Amino acid sequence: MKQLALNWLSNIGDDIAHWWQAEDGISYDRFFFTLVVLLLCVGFVMVTSASVPVAERLFDNPLHFSIRHGIYMLIGLSLAYAVLNIPIQWWHNTNLLLLVVGLLGLIAVLAVGRNVNGSTRWLYLGPIGIQTAEPAKLFFFVYLSSYLVRRHDEVRENLKGFLKPLFILFAFAVLLLMQPDLGTVIVMFGTSVVLLFLAGAKLWQFFGLIFTGLMSIAVLIIYSEYRWRRVTSFLDPWADPFGSGYQLTQSLMAFGRGGWFGQGLGNSVQKLEYLPEAHTDFILAVIAEETGLFGVMMVMSLLFLLFVRALWIGKRALQKGLSFHGFLAYALAIWIGCQTFVNVGVATGVLPTKGLTLPFVSSGGSSLILMLIAAAIILRIDFEVRLKGKHAISGGPHD
Repeated sequence: MKQLALNWLSNIGDDIAHWWQAEDGISYDRFFFTLVVLLLCVGFVMVTSASVPVAERLFDNPLHFSIRHGIYMLIGLSLAYAVLNIPIQWWHNTNLLLLVVGLLGLIAVLAVGRNVNGSTRWLYLGPIGIQTAEPAKLFFFVYLSSYLVRRHDEVRENLKGFLKPLFILFAFAVLLLMQPDLGTVIVMFGTSVVLLFLAGAKLWQFFGLIFTGLMSIAVLIIYSEYRWRRVTSFLDPWADPFGSGYQLTQSLMAFGRGGWFGQGLGNSVQKLEYLPEAHTDFILAVIAEETGLFGVMMVMSLLFLLFVRALWIGKRALQKGLSFHGFLAYALAIWIGCQTFVNVGVATGVLPTKGLTLPFVSSGGSSLILMLIAAAIILRIDFEVRLKGKHAISGGPHD
């Protein structure tokens, strides 16, 4: 068994070396890959730093969450490696099946999921917990990208074609709000709006959709006492710094203590259980406190470059006539960008508190795994774009 594992790791190492040294122009995007690796390294270091106090108290092991994060990272990388060998056409062909799986997952978590901190978001299969909203996002974006290819003229010229995918989004939103998970709904809505705009939807439809979405979110906030408290505390967190505004005030204090260059790695005070979710949703606050504005700007620069590079890959795919590839790359890029914007906005007090992780950086098993799968799909899209015109697209990276 040990020898098999060593052989498997050796084969992966040989594949990576072959890919990295490829000079024929038919390889994966090295710049995008490097950005992902750098973000994973930053995430592992910061999750370790931010989680030590709470891990020691809860599990009597200061590295508990660090080990857990490392395991999920290995699982995510293994699945990403497998996804790299799946042709993009497979996603196009199975988009409806994946959509149904996403919907069934959201229904299943409501029926038999576990309630954590007042939200029913986790479906447990033995010791493994799955946050079903994460694969649901990916599967919906695959469906939407496929729909925009199949019904491109209908979306641009017919209101009915424009509204069809929105009904599917509405069904997802209803199931997510029953958990409740408004943050995921906002990310899915924002990504869908931008993607429909890029697909050529008419401006009046685009602005009408934005207005309808904003009004719906406003109604959801006004008629939910829980959400209303979050919004009012976000507007003035210092009015109740030990109640509804506690998490945001602690986050802002972490940013204030960080200054230009931070207090030094491992020297955060807020992570000493003053700031809840320091290693997950609010990891940026710990990064700010320990590495300062300089460290935050470095992380934001990596995420911004990743976002732009993914958009560039999508643009190249469309220029080569690979419409599904292009729309899917756009969707995944916008997903990463939108989730980053929401997480940063929450940590800095620009947006109301929402439970969303910082892509590739925060601790969070399902989120990290799905982000790595999304990154692998983008790399595969780039590979097939490079391959187009040289020889037929097939299932492996060394064809």
